[in-house]
Amino acid sequence: MFLGIDIGTSVIKAALFDREGTERAEASERMQLLAAPVGWSELDGERLWTVTARVIRALLATAGIAPERIAGIGVTGVMVGVFLLDREGRPIRPPILWNDARAQNLVDRLEAGDPALFSKVFAHSGSMMQLGCTLPVLAWLKENEPEALARAAVTLTAKDFIRYRLTGALATEESEAAMAPGSARTRAFDAEPMALLGIPELAPLLAPVRRAETLAGAVTEEAARATGLGAGTPVAIGTGDTGACVLGAGCHEPGQAVSVLGTTCLNGVLFDHAVYAPPDLGLLFIVPERRWMKTMVNVAGTTVLDWCLAALCPDIAAAEAPYEALGRLAGTSPAGANGVVFVPYLSASGVIAPRIEPRARAGFHGLAPHHGRADMVRAVYEGIAYAIHDCYGAIGGAGGTIRLSGGGARSPFWSQMIADVTGAAVEIPDGTQFGAKGAALCAMVATGAYSSLGEACRATFRARRRHEPDVATAEIYAAGHRRFRAGSAAALGALRAVAD
Repeated sequence: MFLGIDIGTSVIKAALFDREGTERAEASERMQLLAAPVGWSELDGERLWTVTARVIRALLATAGIAPERIAGIGVTGVMVGVFLLDREGRPIRPPILWNDARAQNLVDRLEAGDPALFSKVFAHSGSMMQLGCTLPVLAWLKENEPEALARAAVTLTAKDFIRYRLTGALATEESEAAMAPGSARTRAFDAEPMALLGIPELAPLLAPVRRAETLAGAVTEEAARATGLGAGTPVAIGTGDTGACVLGAGCHEPGQAVSVLGTTCLNGVLFDHAVYAPPDLGLLFIVPERRWMKTMVNVAGTTVLDWCLAALCPDIAAAEAPYEALGRLAGTSPAGANGVVFVPYLSASGVIAPRIEPRARAGFHGLAPHHGRADMVRAVYEGIAYAIHDCYGAIGGAGGTIRLSGGGARSPFWSQMIADVTGAAVEIPDGTQFGAKGAALCAMVATGAYSSLGEACRATFRARRRHEPDVATAEIYAAGHRRFRAGSAAALGALRAVAD
């Protein structure tokens, strides 16, 4: 058996998998972020370790297996941010997470002095720099908390911190280094982005970069007492949560398309080389064993359904199985939603793919007196499907098949719609904890259960469902997509008019 640990923003998860990749047991626990100023996102580092250890103990109890049956452990989790540790390995201050925005003013000031800042960073990382990335947060700490940096021996990220507590080994890996931002080509940290952000002297704080599918070390006696694991159990380096989800969905071949329809809607295509086009747009995630995933993200994913339930369907929200009932209501409106479209830019950060406009907001277009609630609800589902289509269009297309995971994949109605809109078959992988599975696959390769991650992905993938595009709806959705593009353009045009 292999253990995968997934450190989420607010939920800590762990799952056990056999060598065939079948999920045998899982456990999870929510963890509250610390109260902090608006725009900050921090947690208690010691509590993160305590909760993780408790989740592992709960998993072992649920599974009813002896700890010595676990052949290897992999760790994944939310990427970037800053976990500052002192020379004794203790957190110096509350860890800062990926969704922290405290560096906004600093980055704005740097960009004012160098309008090409983001393009220069993109030329190395292949990704839009986010405010919660490791380097901008370190730059903020340099200006605002120099005493914390003076005490620091290393900066880690969430999964690196948990792996350190399990093994005592300080390391990071390629996906974190490239997204820091570093270099996607070399899959490592890079001196130039550090210089651009004014922190070249902080390079010694960056942990050694290791490959995801190699061993970090073994569970220490202290960690064994905390978690119930066996001391000496091998622990793999692991990879960031996006790469782990890709592996967990069985994807490792160049050309494979992957969508994760969760809180956000992430859409990517795997390559065997770094891809920097289109320039200054999207994210380039490192996937272990010489793979890169060019990714476009619609910031709002399943959150549009939560909004729809609260704003349009409070009666359904209060009923049993609300998401299933919402899908049934949407299904009473025909494909194309009788002409109404929903632009799903339902996020405070606007839209970042296939264009960047932080002021963009969601809205219905084409509403007329004959439209009812069912049409509007269907338009919400279709809006995300059209956004997925646009995201893949910015990459060059999804090819023949999209592997779809995340909460939205549970809906056969939505999965079929995405297939119909994109013209690609949609395949739903078996399982639920894809991040933990990807971490476990890294452990399988690191311990020799498989010779490579490509082999492990092929051997452990099973499809739960497959949805083929319905040719009968092709023209209907093509017309709907044209209306969607017109609605998006109208919304962005209105913003420009207001700005002018």
